[in-house]
Amino acid sequence: MISATRRWIRRNRNGIAIGAGLVGATYLAGQYVLGKIREARERMQMDRIAKENIQRRFEQNQTDCTITVLALLPTLTENVLEELPVEQLTHELQQKKAERLARASGEGRSEASSMQSGDTVSMSSFQTGSFMHTSQMQGESTTLGPRRTKAQLWNELKITSITRAFTLIYSLSLLVVLTRIQLNLLGRLNYLLSVISLAQPPPPGSANSISLEDHDDGGAGSGLGNDFETNRRYLTFSWYLLHRGYAQIMAKVRTAVEEVFGNISPNEGVSATRLSDLVLAVRRKVEGSSEQERYATRWLPYMLPPREEEEAVLIESGVITPTPSSPNQTHDERQLGEDSSSGHIDTSSGPLRQLLDETADLIDSPIFTRIHTLLLGSMFSNLVDAHVIAQAFPQQSLHSPSTSLSGTQQPRIQELDSAVTVVPGEPRVKLASLLAIITRQAHAIGNGNNPPNEYISTAEAEVKELEAFAALIYASNLDQSLEERQSAASSSDEGIKVSAGTGVSEVGAEHVDEMIESKLESAWTKVTGTTFQSR
Repeated sequence: MISATRRWIRRNRNGIAIGAGLVGATYLAGQYVLGKIREARERMQMDRIAKENIQRRFEQNQTDCTITVLALLPTLTENVLEELPVEQLTHELQQKKAERLARASGEGRSEASSMQSGDTVSMSSFQTGSFMHTSQMQGESTTLGPRRTKAQLWNELKITSITRAFTLIYSLSLLVVLTRIQLNLLGRLNYLLSVISLAQPPPPGSANSISLEDHDDGGAGSGLGNDFETNRRYLTFSWYLLHRGYAQIMAKVRTAVEEVFGNISPNEGVSATRLSDLVLAVRRKVEGSSEQERYATRWLPYMLPPREEEEAVLIESGVITPTPSSPNQTHDERQLGEDSSSGHIDTSSGPLRQLLDETADLIDSPIFTRIHTLLLGSMFSNLVDAHVIAQAFPQQSLHSPSTSLSGTQQPRIQELDSAVTVVPGEPRVKLASLLAIITRQAHAIGNGNNPPNEYISTAEAEVKELEAFAALIYASNLDQSLEERQSAASSSDEGIKVSAGTGVSEVGAEHVDEMIESKLESAWTKVTGTTFQSR
């Protein structure tokens, strides 16, 4: 039996070998295919988890941006209200009215003969919803100098009230975009660091243990500027807009307001259409009268200090304490840009410099101008259409007679280039009454203590490009940065890369909007996985 089996195997050994080879090859091929299927499934699962992770982080980041703006807004509002004391001017006008009434009573004249038609228009309405700072009242009682006439007070009240509301709108819009840039840059860096940390295998013997590691002294995180001090100092630069930049904006806005509203008497009747024209005229003088001029307008000087003033800003904001520089400071300390035991910081290099440079590049990009213009359009429309015209002209439509190219009606203050047709017989309201509404709305614009802020909420809801801009910052060069950081985690010499800005001169002003929309749509889809719906 055994010998017969041997003979059979000997006779069929080639067939058996071929069969065994085929079975083995089939098994190996099957295992290979199953392995590839498992890899593809795991890769798809990891991609899904990564997309959900970046989307969750991104959405939380945008919520943090809104909360941060509301936290910073009271400081901005306080400074603007103190610089432009409308309530103090109103108080002076009330005093003049009281003195005039007293004189009229003493001379036996009636009150009606001593009052002009403009006085009763707005004294009570100016006080409704308005607040006078204690410092303003003290300053009013101690101010020395020639007393102003009623006409001078009314003219100053007109310019100051309009300038204050418009300054708050411009400053608020810049603060919203600056906060988005800052927090999304840091959020992107934190996301990169978390992905790199997860990709690094744990040390041998510590796979099932919990370990706390400090990466601030080196490693993957140090090159990303992901240490607390760098982040804190970087975020502190919003102090410049809140305490310095707003004053420059205020001066520019005041000049435009004086040119546009200077010759209009507070007692003059103004129609809704003319009010829209006047506001658009101010905006054109501040932002630019054409699309080319708007894209050429630089907002960076209002938002970030010049390089030579950066250390002074950090000192004045209280982040660092000025101390004499030490001659024994080491080269490593100078390279890091700081001496941990002293208050000196060198912003010419290091992670902080990278963050500031990238922020400046983003602010100077056409995309920033586009987002800023859309935010301003929403806020001005909310002020003029939803409040001033709605309250002073309740019978008026909230839309101007002009239409867009598609034939649909657009908000009255939505676009700077919109042409408004004068409608004969429009009702008119005295400018003083409109100023009273604008004065009250200034407090609503600067409301950060009692959220929600209507102007912020409306702008964020209407301007979807704002979140798309944040997505562009968050996702720009993300894959490339991950590959570079994972392949060379110890390298910290590379700057942060963002391809957000192509100069208008490179593509022409007529095509820059299409370029911006394309970039925003691509970034939004990459971060959220949904289709971007532009305005």
